Amino acid sequence: MNLKTKINLGFLAMLLLVLSIGGYAWYSLRQLDRSSRDVLKANVHSIELGQRMLKSLDRLERQPLRDTAGIGGFVAALRAEANNVTEPGEQQLVDELWDATGQLQGVQQEALAVVGRQEGGPPEVSEAPARLRELTHRMIALNTGALNLKTAAANRRADQANRNLLLFITLATLLALALAGSVPEAAVQPLRKLTAALNHATERDFTATIPQESHDEFGQVARAFNRMLGQLREYRNSTAAELITERNRAASIVNTLDEGLLLLDESRRILLANPVVCELLGTPAEKLVGRPAAAVRLENDLFQAMIKPLDAPNRETAVAEAPLLHIAQRGEEAFYRLAVQDLVSFNEITGKTEFVGHILTLRNVSDFKKLDQVKSNFLATVSHELKTPLSSINLNTKLLQDERLPADERMRITGHIRQETQRLQRMVGELLDVSRLDAGAGIQLDVRPTDLAEVVAFATATVKPQLDDKQLRLELHRSVNLPNVLADVEKTTWVLINLLANAIRYSPVGEFLAVHATLAGGFVQVSVQDRGPGIAAEHHERIFQRFAQLPDKAGYRGGSGLGLSIAREFIATQGGRLWVESELGSGSTFRFTLPVAAG
Repeated sequence: MNLKTKINLGFLAMLLLVLSIGGYAWYSLRQLDRSSRDVLKANVHSIELGQRMLKSLDRLERQPLRDTAGIGGFVAALRAEANNVTEPGEQQLVDELWDATGQLQGVQQEALAVVGRQEGGPPEVSEAPARLRELTHRMIALNTGALNLKTAAANRRADQANRNLLLFITLATLLALALAGSVPEAAVQPLRKLTAALNHATERDFTATIPQESHDEFGQVARAFNRMLGQLREYRNSTAAELITERNRAASIVNTLDEGLLLLDESRRILLANPVVCELLGTPAEKLVGRPAAAVRLENDLFQAMIKPLDAPNRETAVAEAPLLHIAQRGEEAFYRLAVQDLVSFNEITGKTEFVGHILTLRNVSDFKKLDQVKSNFLATVSHELKTPLSSINLNTKLLQDERLPADERMRITGHIRQETQRLQRMVGELLDVSRLDAGAGIQLDVRPTDLAEVVAFATATVKPQLDDKQLRLELHRSVNLPNVLADVEKTTWVLINLLANAIRYSPVGEFLAVHATLAGGFVQVSVQDRGPGIAAEHHERIFQRFAQLPDKAGYRGGSGLGLSIAREFIATQGGRLWVESELGSGSTFRFTLPVAAG
């Protein structure tokens, strides 16, 4: 903990204590005020109501029959007292007062009736007023006793509050005296040690170090001074030639590295930047070395990204999770990975290993990134090309779950599933053929005379569930006496299924598709026509490139482009050609040709 923090904590403690004293005093006064208000509301008011009730009884006794105002004033005071019951037993007294009041009112009414009939002399008034006076005195006495008890309790609380305030004031005084005695001494004592060490250093005694007894500002001064003494001792024990030789050797190693290297000291000031990192940052070394990293990061986005992990709570995790840095280098795309290491040095004076800075390196991993992209492309190819048969198997499996299907239909669907499963196995081999083609080994073909009618029938039967799902109609147009072609049945079937699947995917619900097979010179031409959104002319060749994405979202909504790319390779290796004829808003027609078989 540094000295500034200690002083701030001391003053904070004083402030908290003063706030505690003030808060407690305010709380105590508030409690006393609340108690006095409660007493005034509960007990004093009840006593005043009792006095009013006694005055009403006095007036009633002077004119027991004709004084209706007296009994009215008593009832009004009693009603107010009923709404101000606060003490145990007070409610019972109020209820008895109501009973006695009721008796008195009944007697008054009977007496007035007798007087009205002039039957004899004035009637006798009951002993109800005396009973009311007794109950009223008891009610006043009850509230007077409660008032005395509450007053005594308030006095005790006031005395306790005074004692607590005195204790708080005493603690605050002792804390202030402790701070006044310790803070100046804590500031002066390290200065005395520093002065003594400086005196030894001026006499060329570089062994008199300052003990590092804390981690505050004086501890930092002591570490810096001890490090300076160590450097002075090393400098005195070395020769200028050795220093120059070591410097040149280190500079040669750093400058010939093929990785970017940046060296920061413990205060994050740039000590060294090799040519590679200067080129990547686009800043010469003379504008980097000696400057604080905090200033450079405001001027250079790449430098900002390099030192960002240093500010993370968990630096190792931040470096590991940091994305690759994408840098344009000599007109080409390059990827660099950041690495951060702490620099430590063994201090012979303290006998401890000390942190002296950071070393940041940028390693070119572009080749590894390309290999990773190749792997991703291969996985994308596999998933894309296996999707169509898997979708067919899934649809046929759902149809099998319908118990209403007849047995012959179930057998037909089971046959399709078996065929698609076998086709999946063959597809894996075909994808391996594609990888061998990319490696220059070529695709293994089984070319033989083939009846395209069988290929078309199998392909259309495969996609029939998808056609039914979108309510699409498929029209087949085949020339009469169409000759056989030289083709690989499996790969040609795969191409036609892929074209049909694309046509289904981009056709509106309820439209129709058309498959044409015609003779064109020495080739048989097969075309798949749809009523989809169409493809702009500038994208007719691009859709056959691998992993191509079209920017025009209003046109062809292609995926990765792997299917069409592989289809073109399959047709080309069989001696044919695959192309597209399309316009935006007019649908698309994909055509491919295969050579006619001889004889």
